[in-house]
Amino acid sequence: MSIVKLAPVLGAVLALPAGAVLAQTAPGQAPRPQTPPTQTQPAAADQKALASVGDVVVNARAADVRTSIDSISYSLANDLQAVTGSLADALRNVPSVDVDPEGNVSLRGDANVTILVDGRPSGILTGPGRGQALIQLPASQYARIEVMTNPSAAYSPEGSGGVINLITKPTAPKPGTQTTGSLRVNVGDNGRWNTGLSGSYQKDRLTLSGDFSYRADPTDITILRQRDQRDPITGATVSTTRMDQDIASEQNGAFGRLTAEYKLDDKTQLTGELRGVAFDGSGTGGGLFETRDAGGAVTSAYRRDGASDFDFANWGATARVLRRFDDAGHEWSNELRYDKNSNDSSGLAVTNYLIPAGQALYERTANATDQVNWGFTSAYTRPLSTGGKLRLGYELNDQRPEQRTDFLRGPSEAAVVPVPALNNRFEARQTVHALYTTYERPLGEKLSGQLGLRLEQADIRIEDLTGGATASQDYFRAYPTAHLQYQLNPEQTLRASYSRRIQRPQPSQLNPFVSYQDPLNRRSGNPDLQPQETDSFEAMWQMRKGQSFYQATAYLRDTDKAFTDVATDIGGGVLLTRPENLGSRRDIGLELTANGRLHPTLRYNASVNVFRQEIDAGAVAGGGDREAALASGRLSLNWQPTTKDFVQLSGFWQGDSLLAQGTREAGGMVNLGYRRKLSDTLSFNFTGRDLFNSFSNTTVYDTPLFSERNEQKIKLRAFYVGLTWNFGGGQRRQPEQFDFSTGPSGG
Repeated sequence: MSIVKLAPVLGAVLALPAGAVLAQTAPGQAPRPQTPPTQTQPAAADQKALASVGDVVVNARAADVRTSIDSISYSLANDLQAVTGSLADALRNVPSVDVDPEGNVSLRGDANVTILVDGRPSGILTGPGRGQALIQLPASQYARIEVMTNPSAAYSPEGSGGVINLITKPTAPKPGTQTTGSLRVNVGDNGRWNTGLSGSYQKDRLTLSGDFSYRADPTDITILRQRDQRDPITGATVSTTRMDQDIASEQNGAFGRLTAEYKLDDKTQLTGELRGVAFDGSGTGGGLFETRDAGGAVTSAYRRDGASDFDFANWGATARVLRRFDDAGHEWSNELRYDKNSNDSSGLAVTNYLIPAGQALYERTANATDQVNWGFTSAYTRPLSTGGKLRLGYELNDQRPEQRTDFLRGPSEAAVVPVPALNNRFEARQTVHALYTTYERPLGEKLSGQLGLRLEQADIRIEDLTGGATASQDYFRAYPTAHLQYQLNPEQTLRASYSRRIQRPQPSQLNPFVSYQDPLNRRSGNPDLQPQETDSFEAMWQMRKGQSFYQATAYLRDTDKAFTDVATDIGGGVLLTRPENLGSRRDIGLELTANGRLHPTLRYNASVNVFRQEIDAGAVAGGGDREAALASGRLSLNWQPTTKDFVQLSGFWQGDSLLAQGTREAGGMVNLGYRRKLSDTLSFNFTGRDLFNSFSNTTVYDTPLFSERNEQKIKLRAFYVGLTWNFGGGQRRQPEQFDFSTGPSGG
């Protein structure tokens, strides 16, 4: 994508007034991951506006954006797409974050991202089912999204792009015997609808809370693919295959969570959580495959139609013990986590041969993936007399995936038989032990710093039970981190940071089995795929003044052995795609973020990320040294014409990303939302998603032997109307262990 496409957004960011929305973390004060934040009070004039507007207020609040020495978090309170949309919809409105139509997440152009929930690993957001989960999980369950592109050593270094931490909504009422809750119902076009119920109850030392939601969201997809085969000597096109396909799908999902907190005494707290997610879907589609020679004559044509369905289920449990030794942050916590995922899919396709004419061919596929995750964390935090803080911890993560693929083929649906070469069973286990420490302290009146070190031992074993192939990786690594913060004046802050990060191959990426995708495509893992390692550097300037906020971040990421998909022609016009390691990749960029007021009733949020990417793919067939200037951005306008009405117009553009053999582009969309406060407990919502049906996903390959352009137009346009009802006594408070974005003196 050309930077010219982002010129309007870039101009908006540069032209809008600079300033600040929120209170800054005090110099020398490090973030306190397990302490409730103290919010800076707005000016007196704004306090009056806050009191009169209620739950539709859009005036700057101390909670909208929070910053610390190693993170920045964004509130979802005034994102109307989060009221009716999925978690993917909410993430697309967050600076630095891109989510493509299939739910694949990237941070500043890097698709290797770790997603946590309340600072902890999530079973449902780990592994190959993560994209589908992001499309189905309701955004209304979350209060904030925290972005850490250079997190401290207290967090796993997994994910070369960084960490996204999803902070769930408050679920506990104020002290005393109180019950509180919220009910949401939204109805959309084309059979779309979603609902959610959350509530909590507190009595004496016990707090119970829970959430439940259900979502139905059908989608139509159009795929257009053209592949040109080239003469290896002259480079001339010798044949062209074109495929047009339409797919109609239905997806339904349910989410539930129950949490219990019990205080044994004033210093000891027990927490238990049970959670479950289940979603399923089905689809039907058909397409015409047609191949022509260099002269334009049709040499092959067939039609392929079919139906498919999938079922995904996750359930998990967490047990936690927190011991506070004093009220100054001296504490020790221990937590045990368990998650089990199952992902089953099946499909039946029939191919009718037109040129030359032939007997129909039936193909049935079934894929089953089960994964068990165990996790344990022990974390100790102690404030020091010097004004600093010491953190020590141990973390264990154990993943055990199992996969099974069945493929059958025959002249009729009743006569299909297994094809041995296309059937497979696969098992793996990945165990990571980690020890970490961070030390932070003021280094002067205006300067503060944090140093961290994480030591990890990783043990990965895979076994192809069908083919007999095995592979293993066993390595020890050290991951240092460093953060500095300097307060120029009460309004401006400088920060600098460094972290070393790793991206381990998913076990499925190591499986050598070649799976059947369609007549023109195969896919496999690569048992020789090595972990990629990244050195990440950042320098940031922030300015906060009145009700405006400005931030500029310059960054450099040097990555060794970066992952990339590589397609190889294996004969007959069939491509095999598998992951490979690049020699290296470098990203040098500048991200600008602005948040402020254009008018007493009109606010803006804007960001743009412009970067140069360089990759060394000389060892990849059809690859080479590649470089490009890339960009992405977003802009949101929030208008509050009255104290009861709130209108939001937002849009984003996700730019290109480089591949070893081509590029990928996801496009963008424009959204519209309206909220009307009907009473102190009831509000009306209207949202329109992807108004122009413009979101798409295009992948282009260009090599000496072939070229391909694959366009996926996923029609996400949707309109919802709904009601939100808050009931019960008292306003809910934030559980102390949930917000990791700021310290007691920050906002």
